[in-house]
Amino acid sequence: MIIPPLVITLILGGIAGWLASLIVGGSGGIIRNIIVGLVGAVVGHIVLGMLGVFVGGPFLHSLVAAVLGGAIVIVVGRFLGK
Repeated sequence: MIIPPLVITLILGGIAGWLASLIVGGSGGIIRNIIVGLVGAVVGHIVLGMLGVFVGGPFLHSLVAAVLGGAIVIVVGRFLGK
């Protein structure tokens, strides 16, 4: 059985969003975690790229970037929500 790349991306986005919410404190369901993880991946890759940082292999680097970016997205979202 082959798992479609979209399903893998959504699962990893959900994990990254969940980890980011654990780090900075937050709540939300699976959909919110997936959105935070996917948007966070983009933000995290931009931030790490600008800093010239590469962590581990491609998978680990993407996961770290998504979690870091997800944390940034949550903090910025809180700031804008006030």
